[in-house]
Amino acid sequence: MEEPKNGAAPAPAPTVPAPSSIAPAPAPAPAGSGASAPAAEGVAQCEPVRHKAHHSYVWLGSIRAVIMFVGIAFVASLSSLVGFVAEDLSDPGGVFVFLVVTGIIVGCIVLAAACIVVYQVVSYKYLYFTLGSDEFSLYRGIISKKRVHVPYRRIQSVDQRASLLQRVFGVCTVLVDTAGGSANKAVTIPYLTKQQAEWLRAELFARKRGALAGTSSQMAFGQATAPDSPVAARPRAAEGNVLDAGAAVWSEFGGVFGGAELDTGYVSYEYGLSNKELLLAGLSGNTSFFIAIAGVIGAVSQIVPVLIGMFPRAGEDMVESVAAQMAGGFAGSFIAMIALAVLAAALVLWLVSALGTCISYGGFKARRRGSRIEVERGLLQHVFQGVDVERVQSVTIEQTLIRRLMGYCRIVVGKIDAASDGDEAAQSPVSQGVVVHPFVKMSRVPEILAGLVPEYADVPRQALPVAPVALRRALLRRCLWMGAGFYLALGTAACQVGMALAGTSALASAFGILPSDVAALRLAADVVFAIMYALALIIIVIDAVGAVLWSRESSFAYNERFMQVTNGGLTRTSVSFPRKKIQFGDVRTNPLQRAAGTATVEARIAAGVGGTTLSLIDAREDDAGRWLAWLKPGGNVVE
Repeated sequence: MEEPKNGAAPAPAPTVPAPSSIAPAPAPAPAGSGASAPAAEGVAQCEPVRHKAHHSYVWLGSIRAVIMFVGIAFVASLSSLVGFVAEDLSDPGGVFVFLVVTGIIVGCIVLAAACIVVYQVVSYKYLYFTLGSDEFSLYRGIISKKRVHVPYRRIQSVDQRASLLQRVFGVCTVLVDTAGGSANKAVTIPYLTKQQAEWLRAELFARKRGALAGTSSQMAFGQATAPDSPVAARPRAAEGNVLDAGAAVWSEFGGVFGGAELDTGYVSYEYGLSNKELLLAGLSGNTSFFIAIAGVIGAVSQIVPVLIGMFPRAGEDMVESVAAQMAGGFAGSFIAMIALAVLAAALVLWLVSALGTCISYGGFKARRRGSRIEVERGLLQHVFQGVDVERVQSVTIEQTLIRRLMGYCRIVVGKIDAASDGDEAAQSPVSQGVVVHPFVKMSRVPEILAGLVPEYADVPRQALPVAPVALRRALLRRCLWMGAGFYLALGTAACQVGMALAGTSALASAFGILPSDVAALRLAADVVFAIMYALALIIIVIDAVGAVLWSRESSFAYNERFMQVTNGGLTRTSVSFPRKKIQFGDVRTNPLQRAAGTATVEARIAAGVGGTTLSLIDAREDDAGRWLAWLKPGGNVVE
């Protein structure tokens, strides 16, 4: 049944034919889909209608493949062509050879391009999908034919992706994600028009609802919105940014072949990003942050050798050594220029990275449409992600160090992710959940979750913290046997002892210097060792602060319906998930934990590719035991 529009009364439920009735008519296809018109009601269909991809599959796909091939061919032959130009063009015979070689390369490129076009044309003939009574089917392949059949009840989400070139022509790639565990592959349907993609998404979800309702093959198919239906009004988003206008133009344009926007259901809640949130999301991104840090380290690395050179050599006075360094003003200026250039380059890269993040989140909209959560973003490359609320595995609140200091977080809705299976989508996981807000104030999180996933409003509030002894164990674990600072200090001490025990002749031979310069080498090494010790101490202090914060903020909680696991520290992550989504849980203890009266709590859910294990180290052993009893069948009792 279609969602009500603009507050109107819902339409009456469609009449479901009796099992002995006629076979269901095929779903209506949007204009340009290449499908034949549905048969008249009451006429049985021998087989489902074949829906073709858009014809841009042939020429856009050919252009893409030809450009890639030409680029590879140019790079591969560049060295040979340069050699001819440098050595043989002075000779008339060399000119002839150069022209022959160039002609052969161009001929190979033209032949390869022709083969690519022929392949695209032939493969387009065998690329189509059908909507059967109980399953979605995709057919593709020329020699090695591929048949993919997905039952409607197994569909996890239907996402869309469109590159800049695809957006210009109004086509996109559709990815049908299924609940298939670690071997899950998203079914990729390339080059559908925007209208086709929206119709297919609505139709698949309509058929899935029918399948889950138990109507099976005799459910009322084709109840998705007709192609010419008006678009339902949406609640006005409370936030907006300067990039939303450009995204709106893109959306209204729809591309050359995109078609009119379809009504896919009533939107009950929607929001976007403010200018402040968009800017901060770009500037505080992980890539931008690491670029800035790398720039600072690069600049310091250029200055440190100059500072080391100011230390006196053997037999020199400190004042004389520093004066000699200052006298070489040109060298000092040159080093300073290099350091400034490194910082400037890092700043430019930082701003470029931030701009890229802003563009990728341009036109960001998150909405609740019926029983589905939908997120779309991207000013140039458009990404649409959606998931049925029943398929949501978790809700995660993520805070990096920068977000923590600013009081912001990222909200991610976990779902069963899949690896892509096709040519247009990236060959990496389709997603790591759905980012429903990239950078939001912590105080707004309850409001957003109440509007977007009200089903998660009953999360547990009474947290069970880690054991008091967990602080001591965390300090030992993070600062010693798992701490990078400890091993850096240990390695530095070993090198220092080795140099101290080595004789002058051995050091001179090892470093290829004169014995008279060994004293200066030892002094420079002591400076380097001091820097390494300082760096190790900084890392140990950071690890210690992280351990203290972790022991204060880490906890787990549960009630009749939900469980929540929080791991604090310099970064903080809180994951809430329903009890019914827990695949299995266990409590683990090692000899040291048993002596301390602690245990590790682990709960596994299906979010991500192959599932996700959420764990909390050093919980109280009695708390862990009661949780395990709560998790057992029939043990859902909270004291």
